[in-house]
Amino acid sequence: MSTANSSASAPQLQPPGCSIEAALEIVRDRWTILILRDAFRGIRRFDDLRRDLEIPRAILADRLRSLVESGVFVKRQYQQRPERFEYRLTPMGMELSPILVSLMQWGDRWLSGEEGPPRLLVHEPCATEIDMSFYCWTCEEAFTPSQISSQPGAVSAPALHSQPPLHSQPALQEGDLKNNGATKS
Repeated sequence: MSTANSSASAPQLQPPGCSIEAALEIVRDRWTILILRDAFRGIRRFDDLRRDLEIPRAILADRLRSLVESGVFVKRQYQQRPERFEYRLTPMGMELSPILVSLMQWGDRWLSGEEGPPRLLVHEPCATEIDMSFYCWTCEEAFTPSQISSQPGAVSAPALHSQPPLHSQPALQEGDLKNNGATKS
């Protein structure tokens, strides 16, 4: 059994009713996001994570244990005496990168103030700043969040026969993004 208040054990992976809810069972809180950020920056060892984040040992140990149990990290021994481990991102963990990049860019855009963002993410080979955007490989074009709709997935398909038809509407309308002209540059 996995609950949002349970910090002693990792969430059990079950077919989700909502994939966002299931993902949040793993990501959990601010500390977990910051641990993931540091892992993407190459910080892998307990003491280095603790020092960089100024996180209490017990909380760090709990979050690392949870991330290992859920498959986001793999724990590898790098020293025998004393026994020490590092935490490396798995393929499952690596797929969290776009989420962290989007969260960072959202913070840069809306929270960084007049002085601008504290850090920039760039494509290493050419040093060009990266931009997260939506792209349809079938249509070969970029699109906005107002052009996204939700449809039942494989888990929901059997339930469709017993429910009234769903009307697929975009979650946002084009005008919603303009925020009545109050966008931040």
